[in-house]
Amino acid sequence: MTNLSGEAWFKDPALTRIFGLLNADGGEGRVVGGAVRNSLMGIGVGDIDIATTLLPEVVTERAKAAGIKAVPTGIAHGTVTLVLEGRGFEVTTLRRDVSTDGRHAEVAFGTDWQVDAERRDLTINALYADAAGDVIDLVGGMADIETKTVRFIGDAEARIAEDYLRVLRFFRFFAYYGTGRPDADGLRASARARDRLKTLSAERIWNEMRKLLSAPDPGRALLWMRQAGVLTEILPETEKWGIDAVPGLVATEKALGWVPDPLQRLAAIVPKQAERLKALSARLRLSNAEATFLDRFAKAPPVPEAVTDIAFDRLLYQNGTDGIIAQLRLELASVRARVGEDAAAMARAGRLSSLLARALAFRKPELPVSGADVLAEGVVPGPEVGRLLGLLEAEWIERNFALDRGKLIARLRELVAG
Repeated sequence: MTNLSGEAWFKDPALTRIFGLLNADGGEGRVVGGAVRNSLMGIGVGDIDIATTLLPEVVTERAKAAGIKAVPTGIAHGTVTLVLEGRGFEVTTLRRDVSTDGRHAEVAFGTDWQVDAERRDLTINALYADAAGDVIDLVGGMADIETKTVRFIGDAEARIAEDYLRVLRFFRFFAYYGTGRPDADGLRASARARDRLKTLSAERIWNEMRKLLSAPDPGRALLWMRQAGVLTEILPETEKWGIDAVPGLVATEKALGWVPDPLQRLAAIVPKQAERLKALSARLRLSNAEATFLDRFAKAPPVPEAVTDIAFDRLLYQNGTDGIIAQLRLELASVRARVGEDAAAMARAGRLSSLLARALAFRKPELPVSGADVLAEGVVPGPEVGRLLGLLEAEWIERNFALDRGKLIARLRELVAG
C-alpha cells in the first residue's frame, strides 16, 4: 500500500494534532483531495483538506475543548475550518447528495467513505490518506494518477449534471494534471453539457477560467475546450480570434522567466477591441482591476517599428504602461516563435525586448507645475486654467520632459501675457 507518512507536510505537528482530535472516541479523519493527489504526482502541496465521520458540531466541540479555534466557514455543507499556528485546515463531514440541480446540491451527512468518494468529481481528487499515511483509493484514482488521466468518477454525464461547473473543472484539472488526449467520456459529456454553462453564475465561471489560465501550460486544455465547443460557449470572443498565440506565449514565459498571468493569456485569445472587451468584463463580472487591464490593453496604441526611445517614453507617458506592456509581450512572443524561419525576426525580437525592459522600468514623470501656479498668475478659475496647463504639458512632453519648473513658469507668464 502506498504510504505518505514520510512526506514533510504529513509530519506537520498541526496535522498530527488534528488527527488526534478527530480519531478519538470512534471518530475518523482522513486527508482528502489535493494534498494526496499532489504528493503522489510529486507536486508541491498547498492546502490540506480533511474529511471526517464526525458531525460539524462535534468537530467544533472537540476543537474548543482542545483550545483550537473553529470557524464555521461552510457549516451548511459540513465544513469547519480549524485554525492552528496561523493556518487553516478545512474539516468536512462525509456527505451524500440528496438532490442537485446542476448548480447547488442538498447534502446529508454520513459515515460511509465509499459514498463520500463517489459523490466527488474526479478520480484523482477522491483519494484519502489516513492517520498512518496509508493512501486509500475507492474509485480507481491511483491508476489515473499513474497515467495522468483526468476522469470523472462513474458516469461522466451524471457527475456533470450534479454541478455543471464540473465541465470547466474537467478542463482545468486536465491543464494541470493531464497528458495526451482528454478522457473520451469526459470530453463527450462536457461537449453535450456546454449549453448548461449559462445557468452558472459569472463569478463561478470566471473563477474557474482564471485558475485554468494560470496553469503552467493551458494550451492543450484550451484546444480541447475549443474542440468541444466549451470555449466558444463561455468566451464567444475567441470564436474567430482563436488560441494560436498561446503556445508561443507560454514558451516565451518559460524562456524569459515571466510569471504566468491569466489576464495576459486571456488577452492573447481575444480581439483587441475595447467595446468587446468591455462587454466581456461586464458579462464575466471581472474585478475593477481586471477590467481596467483589459481596457488598457485594448486601447494601447501600436508601437511603431522604428520608434525611438524618446518617442516611446512619450507613448508611455500619454497612454500608461500596462496596456503597452501586455501588447509588447504578445508581439515579442509572436516574433520569437518565428525566429527560426524569419531572418528579420531575431532583430525585431531584440528591439521588442529592449522596449519591454524600458516600459517595465518606466516611472511616469510629474509635470513640475500645477493649476495653483496658473491661478497664482492671475488667471480666473475655469476652463482657461486647464487649457494653459495643457499647453504647458504639451511643450514639456515635446521637450522630452526636460523643461524644469522655472522654465515652465516663465513660459506660463508668456502665455498669460500674450
